[in-house]
Amino acid sequence: MSKQKVSKDTPLMELTLRRYERPDKMSARELIKKFCLSMGLLQPGDSRDIIVDILYVLLRAKASQKIMTSEQINIEVRKLREENKLTQLGVAPSNVRRQIKRLRDLLLVEKIRNNYRIHEFAALSDSYREKFEQYLLPSVVMRINDYFKEIDRVFN
Repeated sequence: MSKQKVSKDTPLMELTLRRYERPDKMSARELIKKFCLSMGLLQPGDSRDIIVDILYVLLRAKASQKIMTSEQINIEVRKLREENKLTQLGVAPSNVRRQIKRLRDLLLVEKIRNNYRIHEFAALSDSYREKFEQYLLPSVVMRINDYFKEIDRVFN
């Protein structure tokens, strides 16, 4: 039997959206965790929830308009996880940088030289509306519509 080369489909962009209960009476960390689950940044039941703490640290820094290096974020994340009696899973510097990149891909976090901050220190909801709802989401929906049209053309 000869080996066949299987092509690998790599998406240009991937979005996962989930709907949860209303965000009433949650702790700050639980609120961020549900946000991350809703935006597909975290999978249900995932024990490696370091992205929650990274976003939490960046949101706290936003309050004082402080930009941070990935090393500073890592230090603050370790402290936060220790305060909350959480394991130090996923706190390797390379993983912290990878998770920051995921936040950047959703246009919630921006990089300035080697520093990071919540996009323009703006409210997260403003960044979501301006960047995600008006830019990222429509481009994905438009491409899905292209596939609908092409399928209809091919199968009609």
